[in-house]
Amino acid sequence: MYSSAENAYREVKERILSGALSGGELISEGEVAADLGTSRTPVREAFLRLETEGWMKLYPKRGALVVPIPADEAEHVAYARYVVEAAAVRALANADRTTLAAMLMSSLERQRTLAAEGDLDRLADEDTDFHRSYVIAAGNPLLAGFYDSLRERQRRMNSVAFHRGPMDVDLIIDQHVHLATLITDGDGDGFATALVEHLAGVHRLRLTGL
Repeated sequence: MYSSAENAYREVKERILSGALSGGELISEGEVAADLGTSRTPVREAFLRLETEGWMKLYPKRGALVVPIPADEAEHVAYARYVVEAAAVRALANADRTTLAAMLMSSLERQRTLAAEGDLDRLADEDTDFHRSYVIAAGNPLLAGFYDSLRERQRRMNSVAFHRGPMDVDLIIDQHVHLATLITDGDGDGFATALVEHLAGVHRLRLTGL
């Protein structure tokens, strides 16, 4: 059983990560407290914690600003993801990829279903899990731990990308199919090249030097 402050923290953070609260939006303690059916005190504690983590900027008597994703942060996360994901796939080249291939195919089916249903929030989560699956499969706990440290920022970036519009969701899934095929085939170099195109396109970045 979580405390009121913990519940408020989890709920507001979830709204930020899912894109329900967009970057640049100013919200008040009173609005959130009323929405959650709680007093302002736990919401104030939640806001302070979120500010410490860099998700919010508090302005006395005005409210809390949801911090937008800085352009350089999006680029840094994409570069970090490239390094980890490409290394993981290369490490898998000589491993048995049968189980992983089945996991990737299952994920692709879920992605198609969610896209058809127009459930962009769950699709963004599934996108994050798709990429994480082959990092975990590589069996390097240091790479996996570092990758998971990016998970919240990666998830928020995916949510923003899917809700930003116009977004060709079918193209993204087609790119995932291509990535999955390269992983299954053990083509680490081909995967690295395709991953750059994928990350740059989804997040509208220029990833030079990769």
